[in-house]
Amino acid sequence: MQLSVNGSDTFIATGGRPFDASLPTVVMLHGAGFDSTTWALHSRWFAHHGFSVLAPDLPGHGRSSGKPLPTIAEMADWTAALITAAGASKARLIGHSMGSLIALETSARHPDKVSGLALIGTAATMTVGPDLLKAAEANDPAAIDMVSIWGLGFKAELGGSLAPGLWMHKGAQRVLQEAKPGVLYNDLNACNAYQGALAAAAAVKVPATFILGERDMMTPVKAGKALAAATPNARTVVLPGAGHMMMVEQPDELLAALQ
Repeated sequence: MQLSVNGSDTFIATGGRPFDASLPTVVMLHGAGFDSTTWALHSRWFAHHGFSVLAPDLPGHGRSSGKPLPTIAEMADWTAALITAAGASKARLIGHSMGSLIALETSARHPDKVSGLALIGTAATMTVGPDLLKAAEANDPAAIDMVSIWGLGFKAELGGSLAPGLWMHKGAQRVLQEAKPGVLYNDLNACNAYQGALAAAAAVKVPATFILGERDMMTPVKAGKALAAATPNARTVVLPGAGHMMMVEQPDELLAALQ
């Protein structure tokens, strides 16, 4: 569906069912350079099991208009505005990578809007190497290569897709290639600059689930567990053998952890 959020036209995937604000709301936040297609499988499960789903293309991403927001704090405020614009009172936030930081910061800045958290592939600091930042700033295809190579676990790089005929590596590259120029750099820079995760984690007052990939090279398990340890009422699930892109690498295991 299309929805105006802070005056900008926003595309939101709803999992194949119309959004109904009377049902419990789930907001699904994608990672750097990606869009709502990240949640193609999981949004449908929630939408068909008693929830209403908002899986937006963040501003300037995918089919949403506007410019990409330059900081995690601004993305968090935008997420709160999204919940209000949809007519919901509060929502469970599910975020992957950059989306996990947005979800965490939203819970700190707008606690009345958040009923629960699920943070996938997360860490207190998401430092981005200078070579990757430089390549992304120049819109160099090497940046997409680096993200897709580091983002997938060992088995996924060998072609372990559950969907016959599909290659996860090329699928990730294709989504990043479709992003508007400057979007990947904007998002990576926002992650690199964000230093508020530990303070936000300490302020969490809702149940929080941390879902980590055992072989994640972008947000290693150790870093995710450290953030979970700083979060009250948190539980941690580690997916054996998974890399950073758990939504496609281990979709069933991820869904079980989200449930």
